[in-house]
Amino acid sequence: MTYFTKFPQIYYDFKVGGVNDPSTLMVIRDITHNVRIRKEVLSNVVLYDYYHIQDGETPEIISEKVYGSPLYHWVIMMSNERFDYIDDFPLSAAALEVHIDKLYGANRNAVRHYVYDGLIVNSDYPGATSVSNADYEYARNERKARIKLIKPSLLQQILREYDGAFTQGLIPKVA
Repeated sequence: MTYFTKFPQIYYDFKVGGVNDPSTLMVIRDITHNVRIRKEVLSNVVLYDYYHIQDGETPEIISEKVYGSPLYHWVIMMSNERFDYIDDFPLSAAALEVHIDKLYGANRNAVRHYVYDGLIVNSDYPGATSVSNADYEYARNERKARIKLIKPSLLQQILREYDGAFTQGLIPKVA
């Protein structure tokens, strides 16, 4: 089951071109609804395991590895409250290098800030260590690599609850 499968369908009037040009009436999924995993599930550490995303893995690849199908990538995204496929997940090593070069160019190794014991401090702070722009981006990308995975044994329960949001009328049906 994909995330949008149960969402109701609506008619939408697409205008192509100018105001006076003809429109096309189409049936589309109403993606304005919002179904989430209950906070109690996300806060209960016995219901999930931590996972470190490997270089190049996408939510679909992880879903295939853990749940046996790439169609449950939305469960991974929802359980981590990460909804932006591009900015919320780590970049591959190659894509990260391109990103750093694009952002900083020749200044990739320039000092971004100084740290001491995990805190940002002034450059003259005793024992402070410099962090380059590139090092900052590497660390930021690495933080995105740790995610929660709901245990495979609980996947069917999550899917039933998702389905129940529609069958119990929590998501309105459109005729």
